[in-house]
Parts: sequence; structure tokens; C-alpha cells
Amino acid sequence: MLEAVAAAVSDKGYARVTVADVIARAGVSRETFYEQFEGKEDAFLAALDAGADMLVRILSAAIADPAEDPLERLDHVLEVYLTTLAAAPEFAKTFLIDAYGAGAAATARRIELQRLFVELIARVLELSPENPDDAFACEALVAAVSSLATSRIGTGRAAELPELREPLIGLARRLSLVVAA
Repeated sequence: MLEAVAAAVSDKGYARVTVADVIARAGVSRETFYEQFEGKEDAFLAALDAGADMLVRILSAAIADPAEDPLERLDHVLEVYLTTLAAAPEFAKTFLIDAYGAGAAATARRIELQRLFVELIARVLELSPENPDDAFACEALVAAVSSLATSRIGTGRAAELPELREPLIGLARRLSLVVAA
């Protein structure tokens, strides 16, 4: 049913989606829907959480990459992240775009997930999130990834997401050179 929530929201946008849209896509009764969820927002938050949990598991596994060089590890994490989103464009749109229009709870969860991604990137790059310069660099890199991915997804070009990996690694490499200079 969570996939039906993501698909319906991706198709119509959170504001226009109804419980009827979700149950039609899921092929369940209204009674079954309300046995699991209090309403549309509850179902959306459950779908958002499930998708985010899956993404965190996938990215955590990617961090285990034995590459010694931080940029090689970042390359692997970006490859996994972008490929995962490209393979699930409905989830990607729901997660990256529609979450911001689904109310305060969804926005808070989306912002929290962005913060977790910043921490993940700090670990990958062996930077300290407690250091303000390191934290800002990681936040800026994550913001760039998010913005570029969101623009591709929002314009129906999710298949192009993996193409962002090389330019983003180039950006990270150039930023490293500026810091080292």
C-alpha cells in the first residue's frame, strides 16, 4: 500500500491525492486502508519513512566500500544514491519534492533526512560535523546534490540522475583543491 501512496502522490501531488486514489492503486478496501492508517497524512508519512529507511540502508551499505580515498568513497555513495533514485522515480519525486507540500510533519522528516545525509557525507569524506567549516562544506555538497536531483526529477528526467555523479565528484575534487591551497 505504501507504493500506492508514493505513486498516487507522485502522479497527482500530495494536495490533490485522496484516500480513494490510494486504495484504487493498492487494490484494497477503504476499511483495509483505515485499519493501517489514520488518514492520508499518516499513510504518506509511513511511505516517506519506509522509503527513507530503505535509502538509509542502501547508503549505509555503500559506505562500507573499502576504498581508501574519501573521494572514491563519495563516488560510490553518489553512484548508489543517484542510481537508486533513477530506478524509483515515483518514490524520488515523492521524497524530494512532494514531502515539502505534505504538511509540517512531512517537512520536518524531510529536513531530518537531509541532515542525516549531511552526516553520512561527512563520514564518507572523513570530515567532522562538529567543525563549522566541515559541516558547511558537507551541507553545501548535499544541497547541490539535492537541488540537481530535484530539478531532474521535477522535469521528468530521473533517468539522467546517474549522469550527475561525475560532475559532482569533479565539484568535490575542485572544492578539495581550494581548501588545500
